[in-house]
Amino acid sequence: MPISPELAASITASVAAGFDDQIAYTQQLIRTGGQRGEEHAVQALVYERFAAAGYNPTRLEMDPELLSTHEGAGRISAEHSKAPIVIGVHEPKAQTPHGKSLILNAHIDVVPTGPVDLWTRDPYSGDIEGDKLYGRGGADMRAGSAANLFALKALRRSGVQPGSKVILESVVEEESTGNGTLMTHLKGYRADAVIIPEPMDEKLVRANTGVLWFQVEVKGIPVHVRDMGTGTNAIDACWRVVGGLRELEKEWNEKKIGRLHFENENHPLNLNVAKINAGDWASSVPAWCRIDCRIAIFPGVSAKSAAAEIEAKVDEVARSDAFLSKNTPTVTWNGFFSEGYVLEPDSEAEKTLRWAHQQATGDELQSFTTAAYLDTRIHSLYDKVPALCYGPISSNIHGFDEWVSISSLQRITTAIALYVAEWCGVEAIES
Repeated sequence: MPISPELAASITASVAAGFDDQIAYTQQLIRTGGQRGEEHAVQALVYERFAAAGYNPTRLEMDPELLSTHEGAGRISAEHSKAPIVIGVHEPKAQTPHGKSLILNAHIDVVPTGPVDLWTRDPYSGDIEGDKLYGRGGADMRAGSAANLFALKALRRSGVQPGSKVILESVVEEESTGNGTLMTHLKGYRADAVIIPEPMDEKLVRANTGVLWFQVEVKGIPVHVRDMGTGTNAIDACWRVVGGLRELEKEWNEKKIGRLHFENENHPLNLNVAKINAGDWASSVPAWCRIDCRIAIFPGVSAKSAAAEIEAKVDEVARSDAFLSKNTPTVTWNGFFSEGYVLEPDSEAEKTLRWAHQQATGDELQSFTTAAYLDTRIHSLYDKVPALCYGPISSNIHGFDEWVSISSLQRITTAIALYVAEWCGVEAIES
């Protein structure tokens, strides 16, 4: 039975009352910055806020050895972040919980800014213009991180707190391996449901692809450019490998037929040749070329089998090429090694979110399929609990002038607060 209309109204008003402070905190998170491996300062800020709220935070360190034992772990490279995961826990007063337990997860890591001169403002400004809050990582997803904390604060201002355990998680490595949230799983943090407020335009993710990161390296034969015909250009040779990978991408996408949630997607699986490093002198035929790639896979396809297909395709290209057959390209797995998931419909967790969303927005909750990586896959695949990825309207994530809608963020925070009250139950706070 839903919470009383009076409590729902009080929680909604409480979110509004604390929203200026929430925006200020979100701006502080954005302005603290912190690229991959440099999240220590922003995690220290999160730790401080969790502690001030009484959630007895813990710093959980990355454990490469433990991660290596799990099939869903991303491959660890020299670039892997060593910043800690920050976890806060709310424990109810009652010996018997009033409802079900919940994880509120958010990633604190952000992607690079790209050329700063292509932004119209400082990427870490946290500027506000109209309904838009700007900044790298503001939408993806420091706004969601703040929303998790301030949803709980809103309950307190209404004189109640969750009647069951709530775990607050601030993780790193979501943008590159998923190992931050996987560490929380490996260390035993569990709940009956999970909410991750990624910027999803106020919709619920129904299905999500898996993702693989890998490098391909080709060695050429360097000569002076005047004798180009006697050498082998590693960049040209590497691009022949890319041609083979494009064939594989096409083959994989053709398998969307009959796949629920993906059949009507135009091109659900994308191969992205994201970085290229090669050569060392304009007048020398390049002796080496290394590309960094990302590709998606359908739910139900194992990362291991997809990786084997990629390696087989590279080998096939090499065997059919006069040069590459004698200079075999190498494939290195250096990040995501994750599988996709499908959120089964009509769970009690989803029904509760539908109610909370309708209360907060006045609209029915919609769901959709996304080809982006999401940490919800860890809870869905390995915890076997409903993992709800649902968050505010935004634009330009991973691009220039990233922004999140302020009004949407308030609605999402309200929905999360109402969800917590309904899912976890409430108990009075002792004065």
